[in-house]
Amino acid sequence: MSRELDLAGRVVELVREIAGPEAEAEAAATYTDRALTRFANSSIHQNVADETTGLRLRLHVDGRTAAGSSTVVTDEGLRVLVERTVAAARLCPPDPAWPGLAPASPVAPGNWDSATAHASPDERADRVRAFVDAAGGLETAGYCRTVNWAGAFANSAGQAVTGRSAEAAMDGIARTGGIDGVARRNTGRLSDLDGAVLGARAAAKARAGAAPIELAPGRYEVVLEPTAVVDILQNLAIFGFNGKAYNERRSFAEPGVAQFDPAITLVDDALDTLGLPYDTEGTPKRRVALVERGVTRTVTHDRRTAAEAGATSTGHALAGGPSFGAVPTNLRLLPDGQDENGSGPTEVAGPVVDSDTAALIVGVRRGLLVTDFWYTRVLDPKSLVVTGLTRNGVWLVEDGEVTTAVRNFRFTQSYPQALAPGGVLGVGRYASLLPDSWDASWWSAPALRLASWNFTGGASG
Repeated sequence: MSRELDLAGRVVELVREIAGPEAEAEAAATYTDRALTRFANSSIHQNVADETTGLRLRLHVDGRTAAGSSTVVTDEGLRVLVERTVAAARLCPPDPAWPGLAPASPVAPGNWDSATAHASPDERADRVRAFVDAAGGLETAGYCRTVNWAGAFANSAGQAVTGRSAEAAMDGIARTGGIDGVARRNTGRLSDLDGAVLGARAAAKARAGAAPIELAPGRYEVVLEPTAVVDILQNLAIFGFNGKAYNERRSFAEPGVAQFDPAITLVDDALDTLGLPYDTEGTPKRRVALVERGVTRTVTHDRRTAAEAGATSTGHALAGGPSFGAVPTNLRLLPDGQDENGSGPTEVAGPVVDSDTAALIVGVRRGLLVTDFWYTRVLDPKSLVVTGLTRNGVWLVEDGEVTTAVRNFRFTQSYPQALAPGGVLGVGRYASLLPDSWDASWWSAPALRLASWNFTGGASG
């Protein structure tokens, strides 16, 4: 038995002892070892790491539900956690919508790489050095991180599962003349992170961004690199495929309706790459097809949103789920090919840094190549109209070739509308696995060629 499973099981037993045998309880124990190497001005300035074992408890007693958490894992700490959570439940209002506990069910083994989980600061520094050297004297900044998880879940309905996973990610920029180029990557194996390739990509983009011109606002055909497509996936996940948003009719999703172009297939799949193989309610994670060839199939659920919708949990319960809902955090936009493993092409030229994106550029008569979106905010969650800025490189494309750098734009665009039938003119053949700010979340996307994107003004004023 793992240490984490022992902790989770002891918490469940304490609930029975303190609240009585009729109390329903679920407990999770997660050991997390995070390590981060940050660099700026082309030098490492910070190396930090922390190891934490966290406990989460949710219980349902006398028709009322409460949750608590702690990082104190001594015998006294476990008892204090249970006692204060039981006390909190006595003060909570009745919870007639309590969906019950996850039944006993096995989970997949998940992904694990010992070398990544136990990577040393020197190994992360090697990637940083390669990134800086490949930038060829340009100013660089960014981070390289590794994460190691080991977790267990137990409940009073008999579910008892364990899992472990490891992650490595790198995100960096190169700068020249106030122009930034970016490159980032996420993977389950540190050995797959090539700092030299990422540094060369960032530098090539920064150099190609010199002397940008100002273009008039308006609708432009665009080729979005995977780094920009990620923002679309994040917002579709949070506001569209979130079971809570769907139940509350705040989501655009309409299962069974062809809401997207036939070139669009979206799946959420934590098992194929990173993260623990079960959700915070102990439900096994699995691959869920959200959109198949343009047709919306379903949304993601935890036990509570599933009960409300008359569905079953898809294994997407999150910590904080009552507020945020059941969000898919491992979303894949499938490429127009067989390579969906997120490795992506590696060649560098610039500003179109790979042949996959170049193949989409060829068909553009007049449009824009966009590397990144940032500071995006939702104006209307139902139609998912989002406003935000371009970042880290925009270029004018004329007759299939990049002709000049362009100043950053502000845009205001409905994301589902941009991907609607007839809107997708091309999908790249290779997906890139890219990190989120939060570990355990990742996004996999190819480049996209879209018929129209609504740029509403220059970013400079």
